[in-house]
Amino acid sequence: MAKIRVFTSFDYDNDDDLRIMLLGQASHKDSPFDIADWSLQDPLTGDWKKKIEPRIKAVSQVAVICGHHTNAAVGVAAEVKIARELGKPYFLLAGRATGVNTKPSSALSTDKMYNWTWDNLKKLLDGGR
Repeated sequence: MAKIRVFTSFDYDNDDDLRIMLLGQASHKDSPFDIADWSLQDPLTGDWKKKIEPRIKAVSQVAVICGHHTNAAVGVAAEVKIARELGKPYFLLAGRATGVNTKPSSALSTDKMYNWTWDNLKKLLDGGR
């Protein structure tokens, strides 16, 4: 069975460690997903939103890793908006076990943030929202 391709959206300045943890989960033998790890190491020049759009278009789903400062992460807000415009399903994962994880500013009021557990992740990728 083909694995689900997932784009990860996260606050690069504050939550790259969470992205690395998700990559680790994707590498599990029984993982139902692959991460399209297109995180930007260098700022894109020009209209970076037009450059990120094909990356989101190429996946099946978008996992948004929410940390303490995600509400202020402009890039995450733009990626969620692009995913919605492209009709890509996305879900919000609570990244930090302590403190308040915040939603991206472009998240809908109806977007639920899910606890990040292996079982939840598999359910979310299977459409359980």
